[in-house]
Formats: sequence, structure tokens, C-alpha cells
Amino acid sequence: MARISGVNLPNKKRLVIGLTYVFGIGNSLASAIVKATKLDPNMKCQGLNEEQTNQLRKIIDTQYRTEGELKREILSNIKRLKEIGTYRGIRHAKNLPARGQRTKTNSRTVRGNVRKTAGSGRASSAQKT
Repeated sequence: MARISGVNLPNKKRLVIGLTYVFGIGNSLASAIVKATKLDPNMKCQGLNEEQTNQLRKIIDTQYRTEGELKREILSNIKRLKEIGTYRGIRHAKNLPARGQRTKTNSRTVRGNVRKTAGSGRASSAQKT
């Protein structure tokens, strides 16, 4: 089992797909990395030998930011936006959509699945008084 940037690549997947399990590597970047190492993109991850794994690890570690380093950079960027008080920073601080989406409806994922309706707390009128 190949281990790159602290992530075990899945044995049964193709190499290009297996590389996308590393945070910060998508489809196009995985294809470019495989092309740079001159490996077969259709080979399974379990078919990698130690030399090929080291070759992949060397390219990924030297040329790209992945996993913890990339996550720290993203968090520091968001923290900077909050500190200088930009609109996007304020939206991040309030846990609201930061990229122009509407919030009257369709922001359930960011706000949490909060469903507030007008008469939800009232007793029904069919009860006897």
C-alpha cells in the first residue's frame, strides 16, 4: 500500500484516481503528476513498487502543497480576511455563504438545517378551550 503525504492510496483504484485521495490533488493535477513521472495512468495503486512510490512522493512534496500545509494556508487566509474586516471575512465569521449565494432560501448547508416557520410553536385551533 503506497503512502503519500500521510494518505494511504487505495489498492484497487487506478493511479490517477488514487492520487486524488490526497487533499489538494484533483483530477487534472493527478494526471499532470503521473505524466511527469512517466508512469502508466491506468495501472492500479497496488502495482506501484517502492521506487515509483518514492518518485511520486518526491514530486508531490517538492512542487505542490498538500494535506496539512494546504489546510493551514487556507485557515490563515480566512483568519486574515476576518481580521481586516472584509465582507467575505464577516460572512465566514457568521457562518453564512461567502460567494454571493442567496440566503432567503437555499443556504441550508452553511446555516445548518434550520427550518423556521411562522406557526410552528402555536397550539392548533382544533383543541377545545
